[in-house]
Amino acid sequence: MGKLKIIFSPMSLFCTRVEWALKLKGLEYELIVEDLRKGKSELLLKSNPVHKKIPVLLDDGVAIAESKVILEYIDEKWKGGDYYSLLPQDPYERAQARFWAQFADDKCVFGAGEACRADDGLEKEKAVETTIESFAYLEKQIEGKKFFGGEKIGYLDLVAGWIPFVLGVLEEAGGMKIYDAERFPSLHEWAQNFSEIPLIKECVPPRDMLLHNMTARLSNLRSLAANKP
Repeated sequence: MGKLKIIFSPMSLFCTRVEWALKLKGLEYELIVEDLRKGKSELLLKSNPVHKKIPVLLDDGVAIAESKVILEYIDEKWKGGDYYSLLPQDPYERAQARFWAQFADDKCVFGAGEACRADDGLEKEKAVETTIESFAYLEKQIEGKKFFGGEKIGYLDLVAGWIPFVLGVLEEAGGMKIYDAERFPSLHEWAQNFSEIPLIKECVPPRDMLLHNMTARLSNLRSLAANKP
């Protein structure tokens, strides 16, 4: 088997979730860092011509794009034996994990991002309120469990794994509050359990780097909006 490669940015937790999965599976891989400040590389455009986004997994020359698709590909190709399982074996539980993973990205990740970017007070207030409602659904899914995957981390834990590391950065950069232990006690406990796993911690960039990157991106977006004709 050729060495796996990830077209990757250390500032993207969409990329990090793929690295987490590869480490859990015990697979060797190489990181190809994509510096998006310099534009998109020829390799990225060739490997993901539809969306032109990271991450992309390269497996013996075959390109697989979109982080959740990559996680499923990894789990399907390297299964059985001593390989770590990401998705449940039961068909209903697998379907539920996929549903809530999509929900977490569509409603929680992008909801928090929209709230962070919003400048107008009413717009931000509405975006924060909507995102809090979405997080309440995740809170119900984790109640009574150590991890979304049960007693060990799984597919949905990796997808939601940005919460302990990035949500606070978004809140600080955007001047807002979505998440706290009082409002979401089960999610808070899960986040603490998840973020203390050594394999998980070692793949995440320092918080100050994430905050600097997010602040710079917000500044650029607001500058572009201000200069629109």
